[in-house]
Amino acid sequence: MKNFLELAQARQSDRAFEPGRRIESEKLDRILEASRLAPSACNGQPWHFTVITDEELLPQVGRATSSLGMNKFVKDASALVLITHEPTNITSKLGSGIKDKDFPMMDIGIASAYMTLAAEDEGIGSCILGWFDEKKIKELTGIPQKKRLMLIIALGYATKPKRKKIRKEWERVVSFNKY
Repeated sequence: MKNFLELAQARQSDRAFEPGRRIESEKLDRILEASRLAPSACNGQPWHFTVITDEELLPQVGRATSSLGMNKFVKDASALVLITHEPTNITSKLGSGIKDKDFPMMDIGIASAYMTLAAEDEGIGSCILGWFDEKKIKELTGIPQKKRLMLIIALGYATKPKRKKIRKEWERVVSFNKY
């Protein structure tokens, strides 16, 4: 286990996975448990994680993420985690309305961050996907049509080395006491 800054430095969006290498169930369970434990506004937990590992279904869902040259690497992922927006509790709904903020979407983002950091800690690469054919994936996986599939996280053993992180300078993104 790395310290948190080392973990944050190491985590990247991996777009090349070892084809056919399965993620050990214990590792996958720990990654999912970290996501389940993520905080959410008013403890609303507005998510459902549908984990795709079936060898026949995985490439079908993978193909539904690929179009216009996007996400071709998903075909080699060992698992895909589909994150569906679920109803939240009344306090989260009220807070979202009163404050004009989409707390459930923020919460799903937090759970996704927990998932990808937990994956990194387990030695598993990850990539968060927002580009996919939602209708096709719902048909393939039985997600009810009235539900929204918000994100997909591709997981697998990365084949490319870590890249140097390029980020904006500290002074451009951090200020104290005044903007």
